[in-house]
Amino acid sequence: MIETTLILIAAYLLGSVAFAIPVARLYGLPDPRSHGSGNPGATNMLRTGRKSAAALTLFGDALKGYLAVLLALWATARYGLPAHVPYLAALAAFLGHLFPLFFGFKGGKGVATALGVLLALDWRLGGLAVLTWLAVFALTRISSLSALTAAALAPVYGYYLLRQGPDAWLLAGLLALLSLLVLARHHRNIRKLMSGEERAFKKR
Repeated sequence: MIETTLILIAAYLLGSVAFAIPVARLYGLPDPRSHGSGNPGATNMLRTGRKSAAALTLFGDALKGYLAVLLALWATARYGLPAHVPYLAALAAFLGHLFPLFFGFKGGKGVATALGVLLALDWRLGGLAVLTWLAVFALTRISSLSALTAAALAPVYGYYLLRQGPDAWLLAGLLALLSLLVLARHHRNIRKLMSGEERAFKKR
């Protein structure tokens, strides 16, 4: 119980590191929470015109989700923890990004962190989510629609890839919850998409 609690706390604290904020300071950019969508994430960083800052934010937010699950997988094998611990750690890291302890519990929408979590759980699952995002973005140039589509399809991918696994029901529950949380965090984007007001990124 103690080991599990420590793993979940560590996963949440990892998730609480909102990379967009220190990256913005490093680049001398405005706080991402003060412009654009107000979201401390890679897409809002891209609106500053600094692609490298957006890429660094994306990498950092994905890496923290990946490391949180990797740590939990290692601890589960090392100390014989219950099989559901890595899934709880994945959720803890994701919630850390949504509600970061270090930034007044006001975080991002969780897309990059969810991607890192999926890649750590199964590279095929994460890879399909990435390909989905890229395909939709290439067609529409709308980041939110790309994220929403990838989130909605992630449980479907998980079902077909891992339905025969011993912990399939645990993964299914996690994917469904992550998907619902991503959709909920994009509620404003969904309204804009329905009204035709959501902005697309221009090709350069």
